[in-house]
Amino acid sequence: MVETADRQRLAAILAADVAGFSRLMSADERGTIAALDAGRSVFRTEIEASQGRVIDMAGDSVLAVFDSAIGAVSAAVAVQRRLDEASSSVPEDRRMRYRIGIHLGDVIEKSDGTVYGDGVNMAARLQGLAEPGGITVSFAVHGAVGNRLAVTFVDQGEREVKNMAPVRAFAISTKRSAAGDAGKQSIARRERPSIAVLPFANMSGDPEQEYFADGIAEDIITELSRFRSIFVIARNSSFTYRGQAIDVRKVSKELGVRYVLEGSVRRAGNRIRITAQLIDAINGRHVWADRYDRDLTDLFAVQDEVTRSIIGSIAPGIVMAEIQHSTGKKAAELDTWDRIMQAHWHIRRFTRDDLAHAVRLLEELLVHEPNNAVALGDLAFALHFSSLFGWVESSSAGIARMSEVAQRAVASDSQDSAAHTALAIHELFSGRHDEALRRLRRAIELNPNSSFAHGYVGVVHAFSGEPERALEAAAEAMRLSPRDLLTVIWRVVEGWSHLAAERFAEAAESARLAIEWNAAFVDAHAILAAACAHAGRLDEARPALAECVRQMPGLTVRDQRLVRPFRRPADQERFLDGLRKAGLTES
Repeated sequence: MVETADRQRLAAILAADVAGFSRLMSADERGTIAALDAGRSVFRTEIEASQGRVIDMAGDSVLAVFDSAIGAVSAAVAVQRRLDEASSSVPEDRRMRYRIGIHLGDVIEKSDGTVYGDGVNMAARLQGLAEPGGITVSFAVHGAVGNRLAVTFVDQGEREVKNMAPVRAFAISTKRSAAGDAGKQSIARRERPSIAVLPFANMSGDPEQEYFADGIAEDIITELSRFRSIFVIARNSSFTYRGQAIDVRKVSKELGVRYVLEGSVRRAGNRIRITAQLIDAINGRHVWADRYDRDLTDLFAVQDEVTRSIIGSIAPGIVMAEIQHSTGKKAAELDTWDRIMQAHWHIRRFTRDDLAHAVRLLEELLVHEPNNAVALGDLAFALHFSSLFGWVESSSAGIARMSEVAQRAVASDSQDSAAHTALAIHELFSGRHDEALRRLRRAIELNPNSSFAHGYVGVVHAFSGEPERALEAAAEAMRLSPRDLLTVIWRVVEGWSHLAAERFAEAAESARLAIEWNAAFVDAHAILAAACAHAGRLDEARPALAECVRQMPGLTVRDQRLVRPFRRPADQERFLDGLRKAGLTES
């Protein structure tokens, strides 16, 4: 038996060729060969500078291998920029333009240094999809590079390639914008965070439990896909790892994802234990993990309950992880998603300065991506609270702007549950309670796991004089997403509901819970002041009112900043009367 030194490994492959090479040779053979030699020199220099290795330069082609996708993309961008600058004085029809394709995948490396395999073939197919002077990469490369390089990815969708399955391709822009040349800030584009849900391992030793383990993972994939802010790898790709020893970093590179969810199912008699863990595959850190022990009285009910519990933890878990990734970055380092995540965090602090900062971040982003539905929805949400609390020059202008932005969010992505929720908030605070409720029902159809939509159903019911329904919806929002930063609002919903039912002790308790969650939310202090005053506990009402006035200086009973969209005038008057009893002046 002959031993071989061939080895299989994960690598980034760069393949390139000259567009229209035969035409160039026919027109000027000597000049074309000279340009080809110069081009090869540029390729070799930049490939080696990025820790790559040239495999072949036969004819007009180039083949190189890199240990990382970042190295391959860096080299390709540098090559195209240098070649473009070098040919600036050459007539357009005589310019030598290379097409470059890059893929991250398995290759087989022979002892003589040559490589072959599907990774090489895919890079060659991507090269064929590239424009002259352009770079086209696979989804795996796009995911591995993420926001680590100052490049712009343009999603070209699924593309047919010869003798292979369709490939999702991304073009890379290599040209500096005019704004960038003028010293103005440009924003690198980055896609939403991506996740692969791996098949849950069946630890029961019972092959019949395989379907239950698969059902859990499949349901999670389906429900996560409803969140427009998260890209979920299809089952057909993630389930190829069934039965393998999982290396999350390898999964991350091969599927181009940042987050990996893995889990297991173990059944013993009439009890079942399900474990799940969400991992940031780039740094190997656990974002979240939990264990669920259940009685198998109804298998499908258990499957649904556990799936919803997992979704309620990992969706906000990913958002919080993304917020942490963006924290501490300088303005020039923020890409599109960093800006959205920073704005997301600032909005949920509910202070005047934080809301203003979030508005700036999002408006700067929307100059570059005017139809980004996620950014538009967040901007509408920020404008709503800035206007509601009087933290803008003109509340009426702020409300009009919020309406316009929320409508743009829905127009940009009619399938985005959060965009519909933002527009429903405007409808509610415009006094259109029924329209708001209908829109929120549509938002829940689009994403049944949206705590945002469920919570605002509670807001509508609270202001419509339906306290029990409001409490049910608020509880559902907190059950769906127990760690959500918006929990302060759902506690405030409880406060409004108890206040409407004249359960003043319960209203005060809910307000205190809201304040514990986030003391910056003004309504929590107002409810606490009104509820305690109605209960005759003025020693507790007065400090709460003082904090409310501190956050909204110059506040009086007739101030428009205290107007809420109560359907029943008696509910508004009860609230204001409580503030009067607490000591708020009439005017």
